[in-house]
Amino acid sequence: MARIDALITIPDANLTQKQAGELHRLAVAAQRYEKSIYTIKPPATFEGVLEMKMYELKLNQGEMAKKLNVSNTKFSLILSVKQKPDIYFLKTMNESLGIDGNYLLSVL
Repeated sequence: MARIDALITIPDANLTQKQAGELHRLAVAAQRYEKSIYTIKPPATFEGVLEMKMYELKLNQGEMAKKLNVSNTKFSLILSVKQKPDIYFLKTMNESLGIDGNYLLSVL
């Protein structure tokens, strides 16, 4: 990490190819290490799945509703557990967001 810190202080324009390659290799190794130590369990609730995906995509409720082709009202009701998602909504989540259908059904 000390070497990464030293390399990232060098402006991009001044990095040699060798330094850039070293920085990339070290960053990949650090990322691999962090993933092995800091695991985030997948959400156990349907609302959690929606919230996690919104966070990952950096979308607010309105933007996520639009992405899923539903009204803001319907999305809000589903997110607040006042309405269950229908098959169309689940299929859209699977296709638009790439969330496995079996996983979606397991958290319902």
